[in-house]
Amino acid sequence: MQFDPNHLSALAAVLRLGSFEAAAHNLSVTPSAVSQRIKALEERVGTALVKRGLPCTGTEAGLRLAKHAEDVAILEGQVSNALALDQNSPQTPPHLRIAVNADSLATWFISAMAATPGLLFDLVIDDQDHSTDWLKRGEVSAAVTSHSAPVTGCNAQPLGAMPYEASASPTFMQKWFGQGITPETLAQAPQLIYNAKDALQQRWVQQQFGRQITAPCHFIPSTQGFADGAQAGLGWGMNPVQLIEPALNSGALVPLLPNSALKIDLTWQVSRVMASALAPLTRAVLGSAKQHLIQPPRRGE
Repeated sequence: MQFDPNHLSALAAVLRLGSFEAAAHNLSVTPSAVSQRIKALEERVGTALVKRGLPCTGTEAGLRLAKHAEDVAILEGQVSNALALDQNSPQTPPHLRIAVNADSLATWFISAMAATPGLLFDLVIDDQDHSTDWLKRGEVSAAVTSHSAPVTGCNAQPLGAMPYEASASPTFMQKWFGQGITPETLAQAPQLIYNAKDALQQRWVQQQFGRQITAPCHFIPSTQGFADGAQAGLGWGMNPVQLIEPALNSGALVPLLPNSALKIDLTWQVSRVMASALAPLTRAVLGSAKQHLIQPPRRGE
């Protein structure tokens, strides 16, 4: 089945911007024209593609088609550049949707984005243990993930390990862990948790004590807010070492236990269909990861 590119671009704009009016402004057409294009595309595929609301969201089919439209734009741009076409005609850069965990975004991923001009990034923020789900559903073209096994249809390349430190403020340590760090004291002390998918705190406890605990917790879905909450004495949590290194050096944060950093291996996975077009981004991602993440020792070292 072939699709009208104007219909696809209208769908992608509506789902990216959240309304028919914003999409119309972006495409320099009327909202009525956008509505007609979406209706024609829905009739073409025989199913609803947009859930009308504030904001508009996509059905499963709508999300797949919108991503297809954006992938086609990236591939067409690659061909145009290779053939030196449209050199005198300014073009809007294509959008690329990527799933990345918040801690990578806050510490090393931005530099890879900045090193890759010619793309407009649409980032989906999700836990590294769950970002491959977006690839499996076909809703992103690439992802930073903790899963090393390639998703079907994807290439996977190791990035290195991100170290996390179980850390808290000195005041918090004195109040809650004056008798030491034990499963019993950890069960009483408030934890910081990013969201319901965040298992790093429990993974650290399991690594140190061989058991799980249930503790009171604050949910703070912000990497910087998470670190700030730890410094303010709200609770203890697993903070990226790269982010909190100044606070560790100044003593504003202290490790719960010495030499107990938790290292999370990360992998870059890219849709095989898009791998060639995204090769510059992949090089930038691997380069930034090599600079900021812990790399495995070379053979013989």
